[in-house]
Amino acid sequence: MRLINITNEKQRDAKVALEPFPDRQRTKLVMADGTEKQSVQFIKTTTSCDALLSQHGSLDAVGEALISGDGEIDFEQVGRFLHKTVKLYVHTNGDMAYTFNLVQTLFNKAGEEIERRNLSKQAANIVSEIPIRWTGKQIPKDEAIRRFVFTRNYQLRHTSGLSYDFLFDMAKQLHTQNSLLLVGGGKSGTEPIVLSLGGTPYRGFLEGRVEGESAGSAYCLILHLSNMELKDI
Repeated sequence: MRLINITNEKQRDAKVALEPFPDRQRTKLVMADGTEKQSVQFIKTTTSCDALLSQHGSLDAVGEALISGDGEIDFEQVGRFLHKTVKLYVHTNGDMAYTFNLVQTLFNKAGEEIERRNLSKQAANIVSEIPIRWTGKQIPKDEAIRRFVFTRNYQLRHTSGLSYDFLFDMAKQLHTQNSLLLVGGGKSGTEPIVLSLGGTPYRGFLEGRVEGESAGSAYCLILHLSNMELKDI
């Protein structure tokens, strides 16, 4: 069970369960005979244009090689079904790369590259000693859906009776105010939320929903994550 350390309005923190928000599909794809579809992986190709160009020297030579034979197709491998796979990095000529550096490329609004820098691996902060902070900054839901692109959604769940009261009060407050609450890492709550080592940094927004007012009522507390803000160009 995944945990998150988070504070409430009174800056009291608790570790609660963090689960992917269930996505209920209303439709189901089936085959012509009514059986459920299955996803499979297979080998599509074992070479690339860059590898062929490196081998033959020019595009004209590559074209001649394709006309005279099927050098780009490995009949023993292409079409084979895959079961367990491992990601590997290769050079442009197809040889395996044993060492490499990951870089982060930044673009402006016009899609032009403005900066390239080494990719830093930030540490996860959802269960660190400094909890995810309740910042107090709230954004109306109608405004939030027009400003941010939410790419991930997680549901916060209680693990005990005390954590139920903790989360229910948070959800009830946000439900009443019909707004999303900005949450973040660090002592001031201004740092992004990072779920795993080297993971994508996100802005966090809490949404609360409740049914009923008494103890034992149903609630839903959702953590929406966004790494993209919509702006006028």
